[in-house]
Amino acid sequence: MEAIGAMPEINSLRQKSRKSFVTLLLTILTSSQSILIVWSKRAGKYEYSVTTANFLVEALKCALSLAALVRIWRKDGVTDDNRLSTTWDEVKVYPIPAALYLVKNLLQYYIFAYVDAPGYQILKNLNIISTGVLYQIILKRKLTEIQWAAFILLCAGCTTAQLNPSSDHVLQTPLQGWVMAIVMALLSGFAGVYTEAIIKKRPSRNINVQNFWLYVFGMIFNAFAIMTQDFDAVMNDGFFHGYSLITVLMILNHALSGIAVSMVMKYADNIVKVYSTSVAMLLTAVVSVFLFGFHLSLAFFLGSIVVSVAIYLHSTNKARR
Repeated sequence: MEAIGAMPEINSLRQKSRKSFVTLLLTILTSSQSILIVWSKRAGKYEYSVTTANFLVEALKCALSLAALVRIWRKDGVTDDNRLSTTWDEVKVYPIPAALYLVKNLLQYYIFAYVDAPGYQILKNLNIISTGVLYQIILKRKLTEIQWAAFILLCAGCTTAQLNPSSDHVLQTPLQGWVMAIVMALLSGFAGVYTEAIIKKRPSRNINVQNFWLYVFGMIFNAFAIMTQDFDAVMNDGFFHGYSLITVLMILNHALSGIAVSMVMKYADNIVKVYSTSVAMLLTAVVSVFLFGFHLSLAFFLGSIVVSVAIYLHSTNKARR
């Protein structure tokens, strides 16, 4: 009887351990993304096609999910929850987040016509607020007043940490730039929350099956992006033109990060993902000190303190509920 009574507690501990592991993994992988992207440039430019790299990220994620499924099939056999075959009702929802992310990624090319890179990093923090709002609307999960305060502090802390002498220029951003930034924030937030809703709609469904179908549609939409943006360049120079070892490592990092994001959504939620990526942003800045001679400002330290307070408020409030 004691063993039976201990089973729920053991499962709970396993769930918490899994949640902590995937969150830590996502933070580490995300913090190294920007560094690999910078290293992949030559003379400040991408010599490779960004759209082909994005396609390979989706293809690698799809392959890794399939490999994980094969291992499960060999160990446990094929069941209703891990079989790859599905119904149209289940699979028809997967193209939506893929399409949303495609539009968001395309907008990234155009927003830089109206805002510089530092300003873009600051405007990107609108994602934090949009995720909180859409999380509450779509998933019907109410955040407490303290959690909302922590969310606003997180946004303020991330923005403060990214301030530099030219940051005031963001206030002079044209209306088109603000509209694009808000649309991108809404697309990113909606895609993330919607993906979580899809993944958690059937809790017993194996995450690798869900990932496989998500990434299949991701491949399709990214293939469309290649056709519309880089078709001539790919046909003339080749699919892998300009690729290097760093490019390959960047693709591997993005693929593992994408899988880690889906794991966080399966075993935690979008709120945890937001905090994880915010911490990753701070870690990237610290690592950049040693790799690129980046100088940490007073604003960075103040912003880091605010982010830490936000994380503490959110975690303690969640623990008391």
